[in-house]
Amino acid sequence: MATVKDYSVEEKLSSLVRLQKIESKMDEIRILKGELPMEVADLEDEIQGLHARQLRIEEEINGITEFIEQKKNAIKDAQELIKKYEKQSENVKNNREFEAINKEMEMQQLEVKLCEKHIKDANEEIAEKAVALEKAKKAIAAKDGVLQSKKGELEKIISTTEKEEKDLGKKAADAKEHVDSRLLASYEKIRGNYRNGLAVVPVERDACGGCFNYIPPQKQSEIKQRKKVMVCENCGRILVDTDLSDSVEVK
Repeated sequence: MATVKDYSVEEKLSSLVRLQKIESKMDEIRILKGELPMEVADLEDEIQGLHARQLRIEEEINGITEFIEQKKNAIKDAQELIKKYEKQSENVKNNREFEAINKEMEMQQLEVKLCEKHIKDANEEIAEKAVALEKAKKAIAAKDGVLQSKKGELEKIISTTEKEEKDLGKKAADAKEHVDSRLLASYEKIRGNYRNGLAVVPVERDACGGCFNYIPPQKQSEIKQRKKVMVCENCGRILVDTDLSDSVEVK
């Protein structure tokens, strides 16, 4: 059965300092990337929305075009009926038949006028949709230009930092294995509390390297002994002596 090595407090502190320095370097890379990953994702979502809008407008235009064709066909049908009724009117036998045919002709003429109005309104609607479609296409082109520029910037940073990030990730995982789970959980909680991500800091000029709160000589002496994990009473960060901090290097 494998045994788990019990690391000394000094070894744990060294590993924490190492982990902090590694993750601080990873933070620097994230800062270098800045808001670019989020900006790229937002632009991609925006362009996707614009494409959906373009597709919707095109479908609406197609629907209106089909409607216009239907109305044009209805006009042809009505005109054919009018011609038919005109021929029938030449052979009417009485006023009753004549009035009936005239009524049918008037109805078809009204149908033609109504269809023509529908076509006119539909063409005006298509013109409005065409303007909206052109705006959507221009917006897509503009946003896509910005996206390609942002992607280029991000890819350039990634290409120069990818190997370093992978290497630092492996080193961070190795450092974590040398710290017990409870201390590691405390470290990660403290790190998450501060924007600069500093959870382990040295005592410099009699003060906490994180919040610059004064550290009494007695406490500084205990920190230098490396017999137990000491924290700043003001900010809660884990404190180490400068010698220990300086002795840990991350290439």
